[in-house]
Amino acid sequence: MRDRHRPPNCPHRREHGSAAVAPAASAVDVARTSLPVADAACTDATASYAPDGPLPAPDDLPDGSTMAEIRERGSLVVGVSADTLLMGARNPFTGDVEGFDIDVLHAVSEAIFGDPDRLVLKVITSGERIEVLESDEVDLVARAFTVTCDRWEQIAFSSVYYDAGQKLLVPTDSTATSFDDLDGARVCAPEGTTTLASLDDHPGVVPVPATTHTQCLVLFQQGKVDAITGDDTILAGFARQDPYAKVVGEPLSEEPYGVGVRQDEVDLVRFVNAVLEQVREDGRWQDSYDKWLGDLGEATPPEPTYGREP
Repeated sequence: MRDRHRPPNCPHRREHGSAAVAPAASAVDVARTSLPVADAACTDATASYAPDGPLPAPDDLPDGSTMAEIRERGSLVVGVSADTLLMGARNPFTGDVEGFDIDVLHAVSEAIFGDPDRLVLKVITSGERIEVLESDEVDLVARAFTVTCDRWEQIAFSSVYYDAGQKLLVPTDSTATSFDDLDGARVCAPEGTTTLASLDDHPGVVPVPATTHTQCLVLFQQGKVDAITGDDTILAGFARQDPYAKVVGEPLSEEPYGVGVRQDEVDLVRFVNAVLEQVREDGRWQDSYDKWLGDLGEATPPEPTYGREP
């Protein structure tokens, strides 16, 4: 049995009356009678665990559930980005971390506490997303997290809440529209991402790994790389920040985003999926998309896929 309560000496700070940001946090699970194992024949990574009926009220969470323990603790500890504009980035005027990913986590917080702002945010890199779940530092991760069969071997995922696509960011005066036009070019992508791994499929380019997406942008602006590849959501934020950059090409791959959860907390996965069902149906998904990602064009919520069993 592992203690889910945050240690009393765990440092954190309150952000302008919104979510707290913790340089470190502890959120651990109770022992389960059986631990689910990843499907050895994963054929659809987007298939998640179906919700257990209608979403319960915050004061009627099942006794002994992961959600009840989180509610008793008083906060939902989440791994996020603070430098991915539009998805999870710090507002320079308010200091709050905000974006499309963050809106999803606010919805989960509201479902558990009746308050969307009972979040403790742990800022992490892309390469730390699985690590912070496996080490019990966070309850959930929402950080442009692509659902894959390989990742299901280590953690669990919610249903898909956004379908991103891998594209390219190049200078505005570039004629490149695909990897075919980048023979010999230096292309940056963050460590620990499916995007970086995909560069192996393009032997003509020179992969340049970076710690974060923002570091890729810095290298791009310094002329140390010729292009950045990443999800369209992330590159759209870069193009908004840099008037000398543009996003080009058709999607090179599908990047379905899900909320990361520890592998043995199936009840929490089902609960998050019920929250996502509600968010899709009541218009909150569309409102959030229009606010943060509307520049990418019209979109509707992705239909959930279920059928996975513990």
